[in-house]
Amino acid sequence: MAKKLAVIGAGLMGSGIAQVSAQAGYEVVLRDVTDEALARGRDAIAASYRKFTEKGRMTGEDAEAALARITTTTDLDAVADADLVVEAVFEQVEVKREIFRTLDGLVRDDAVLASNTSAIPITKIAAATASPERVVGTHFFSPVPLMQLCELVRGLKTSDETLARAREFAESTGKTCVVVNRDVAGFVTTRLISALVVEAVKLYESGVASAEDIDTACRLGFGHAMGPLATADLTGVDILLHATGNIYTESQDEKFAPPELMRRMVDAGAIGRKSGEGFYRYP
Repeated sequence: MAKKLAVIGAGLMGSGIAQVSAQAGYEVVLRDVTDEALARGRDAIAASYRKFTEKGRMTGEDAEAALARITTTTDLDAVADADLVVEAVFEQVEVKREIFRTLDGLVRDDAVLASNTSAIPITKIAAATASPERVVGTHFFSPVPLMQLCELVRGLKTSDETLARAREFAESTGKTCVVVNRDVAGFVTTRLISALVVEAVKLYESGVASAEDIDTACRLGFGHAMGPLATADLTGVDILLHATGNIYTESQDEKFAPPELMRRMVDAGAIGRKSGEGFYRYP
């Protein structure tokens, strides 16, 4: 099993993937473009490990050992000897394609290149490389240390071996995998949540019901742990706007067309919990 991992992007998702991988025994190189971003990512990992030790989910010794397995760098060349690279940067296809184009010339010939994208077709990303058969989607969920699912996405040219190695990696970090066999924009999970969020926003926007009542209806009527508008605030209205926009652009399916309210909220900076205001207000 691959035991040396590189993660590109030290934000919420990248640091979470690094955290669970180091806890599973991987030697992890976490790369970002600034030392400040890397420090924030490492601090977040250390804080999460402390919470786990306080709750008895891991020992202090195990937490120290896991943290010691994570090195940080601004040098992309540091990925050269990784068995598997996971990209977890902003959801813009050209940004991701440029990273994969560069990675393709840096890593070993037998390395797997994975993207944590939630909505961009893997085939589009893989086309930037000379070896699209080794590119795969590994869509983890936030917060990575707590969420059990990983959505594996097969691009048009992803090989069976690449998919198997991605599954082995994700399962070794404690995740349960689902496989997306046809590379549609948004895959399975993002298409489902996007369709639900878009309809929920339309109902709220047109005054059919309050945000609270729409979310309560989904929680109590459908057994959802969280309603769609609260989910949008947690994920980030801006993130979901990008996701729904990507799916709509690819599919031209009107049910994914982002409502005007979502666009205006992003324009106003009301993007959810991280800004203190979205469909709800946060202290």
